[in-house]
Amino acid sequence: MEFFRIKKDIPFMRHALVFNVISLITFLLAVFFLATRGLHLSVEFTGGTLVEVSYSEAAELEPIRQSLAADGYTDVLVQHFGSTRDVLIRLPNREGTDSKGVAERVMATLEKSAGPKAELRRVEFVGPQVGKELASDGAMALLLVVVGIVIYLALRFEWRLGVATIIANLHDVIIILGFFAFFQWEFSLAVLAATLAVLGYSVNESVVVFDRVRETFRKKRNLSTEQVVDHAITSTISRTMITHGSTQMMVLSMLIFGGETLFYFALALTIGICFGIYSSVLVASPLAIWLGVSREQFVKPKKEKEEAVV
Repeated sequence: MEFFRIKKDIPFMRHALVFNVISLITFLLAVFFLATRGLHLSVEFTGGTLVEVSYSEAAELEPIRQSLAADGYTDVLVQHFGSTRDVLIRLPNREGTDSKGVAERVMATLEKSAGPKAELRRVEFVGPQVGKELASDGAMALLLVVVGIVIYLALRFEWRLGVATIIANLHDVIIILGFFAFFQWEFSLAVLAATLAVLGYSVNESVVVFDRVRETFRKKRNLSTEQVVDHAITSTISRTMITHGSTQMMVLSMLIFGGETLFYFALALTIGICFGIYSSVLVASPLAIWLGVSREQFVKPKKEKEEAVV
C-alpha cells in the first residue's frame, strides 16, 4: 500500500554530513546531561514503599499530594491506578521506618484530609538491594538486545550495515535517556520497557531501508552507492509515513488519555519514534557508506566462461 510514489529520487546523501553533525551534537548533549544530572530513578530502582488505596468515588490527586507534603512526604508520587477511584502512592525509603509504619502513617494522613475515605488495598516494599538488582538486570537486558541485533544484522546483511544500524539505534536510546535526565522525568520500569521497545522498533525501520539498498544494488548496476541509498530511502518514504503515522497515533492517544500511569511510557515512545525515523534513514545510511558498503558485497561477480583448450 502506498499513498504516493515519488518519481525522482531525493538526494538525501548530499546532506549526510549535516545530518550526522546534528546527530553528534544531540548525542553529546544527551551524554552531558546524563553525566551531570543523572536519571531520576523511580521507587522500583531506588527502593521505597508502594501504597494502593481505593475510594468510593473519583479521587482528586492534588489534595492527596498536599496532605502528604504537609506530613513531610515531599518526594512522593501520587497517580491513578486502573481507574479514577484507585490511587497508587509511591514513597521513597526513610531510615528507621518500615513499610507497615509508612502505610499506617499514610492512611492516617489521608483520613485527616477532606473528601471520601480511603480504603487500603495493597502495601509493597521494595528494598534498595532489589532496586540495584533491577537496575543491573535492565542494563543486562539492554546489552543482550544490542548484541542480538548486531548478530542478526551481520548474518542477514553485512557487518557494515549491522554496525551502522546499532550505532544509529543506540543514538536513539541515549537521546531518550538524555531527555529524561535534562527534564528530570521519572525513569521507571515502564520507561525502561519503552526504551527497549524503541530499540527494536528502530531496527525494523533500518532493516527495511537496508533491504531496499541490497535490492537496488542488484537491480540498478549503473548507480553509485550514494544514488542507491537515495533511491532506497525515497522508495520507502510512503511506507515509512504510513507505519510511523499509525504507530504515533496510538502512542499519542496513550500520552493524552492514558493518565499519569502511562504518561512517561508514552512520552519515551514518542521521543524514540521521532528520533528512530531520523536515525534509521539519515544516520544509519551515511554511516554505512562511510564504513565502505558497496555493490561488490551484495552482488556476486559473473564467472567468465573458460575457453576450451585445444
